[in-house]
Amino acid sequence: MKSIDPKEVTRDYLKPGTQEFEEEFKKITSAKSNPTEKGTRFFDKSALYHIQGEYRFTPEWLDYWTVGANYRLYRPYSDGTIFNDSETSRISNSEFGVYSGLSRKFISNKLTSTLTCRMDKNQNFDFIFTPAASLVYKPKENSYWRVSFSSALRNPTLTDQYLNLNVGRAILSGNLNGVQDLITVESFLKYLGDKRVSNLGYFDIAPVKPERVRTFETGFRTTLFNKIYTDFGYYFSTYKDFIGYNIGVHVDSFDFLGIPRGLQAYRYSANSINTVQTQGFSIGLNYYFAKYFGVSGNYSWNKLVKTTESDPIIPAFNTPEHKYNLGLSGRDIQMIIGGKRFNNFGFNVNYKWVQGFVFEGSPQFTGYLPDYGLLDAQINYRVEKINLTFKLGASNLLNNLHYETYGGPQIGRLAYVSLLYDWKKK
Repeated sequence: MKSIDPKEVTRDYLKPGTQEFEEEFKKITSAKSNPTEKGTRFFDKSALYHIQGEYRFTPEWLDYWTVGANYRLYRPYSDGTIFNDSETSRISNSEFGVYSGLSRKFISNKLTSTLTCRMDKNQNFDFIFTPAASLVYKPKENSYWRVSFSSALRNPTLTDQYLNLNVGRAILSGNLNGVQDLITVESFLKYLGDKRVSNLGYFDIAPVKPERVRTFETGFRTTLFNKIYTDFGYYFSTYKDFIGYNIGVHVDSFDFLGIPRGLQAYRYSANSINTVQTQGFSIGLNYYFAKYFGVSGNYSWNKLVKTTESDPIIPAFNTPEHKYNLGLSGRDIQMIIGGKRFNNFGFNVNYKWVQGFVFEGSPQFTGYLPDYGLLDAQINYRVEKINLTFKLGASNLLNNLHYETYGGPQIGRLAYVSLLYDWKKK
């Protein structure tokens, strides 16, 4: 039996800057990150084709009647670097939908009613119908009550269906066919301590399917004292088959000592076992004064509730519970500079605050995002004679470095200059 030379299986670290390091670096980064080439390069030559048509009728007994249809074809191609595909095994996914909507006014045109229905079909999933209805009542000028019931669907994305991406700590995988005999993360972590294979917990994941939601929404918009514009809205949504993620561990086998063979963690796209509910409300106010100026503010509250906390779904709601905006703006302001009068100056200053929340993504991209506040500002000047508008501004003016996605980059100040020409004006 031939012995193994350690030099054949081990080597010293390559020193950055050396020719050998650069050769290996180029070799790895130029090879595709698939099982065959085992490099780090992503490859993507995907295509999307979409066609849509709509026609609106105006029969005497209705304000309008709309019918329409759309078709979409996805042709992803990543050669195994992103999706579970290859040069000889290409992915093709198509879907289509048809819809119709009616609208009519009642009570001397004070009440507007609408009724719509849509049917969608993806090649991998069944037909789904989503009806909706709404009423808008106008008791007086610039005042509107609204109430609506709607239903909608979200087909699993290409990544929900076909993803196959190794990110180190886990393989992110689509779930078109279902998964069996995964080990729960909790029981596996316990096993690492007591080494008792008999205490491991197993679970299956059903194939991912479309997410469906039903929403009730009501709101009121009006003008107070001819200067204060206010808008209030509330919604309540119930999701069935909410799309999120399940994380589990796959082991090929255990040896006689209880040591796992072929160990791999996975994050699979999955649907919630139970219903998921979200609700929220928003209120916005705008006050205009001194002819040129306005003060605005809005606040929103959003909350997600899983009806059963034992549901293993990771919902990836990724929405802060509380956030608000405060702003001051001016338009068509007259200024005297150097003894000369200039018209049409404007500005906008806005402060935004976002409460911290747990951002749920991939296993390595799940964590808490802290609160942050941002100040945006802009000034503009319109030259009417030549139909030009100059803008100078900055988002995050104070350069408050913050994260908006866990594992993403810090975001700082962004300054910009823009020049807008209006072709329609003469």
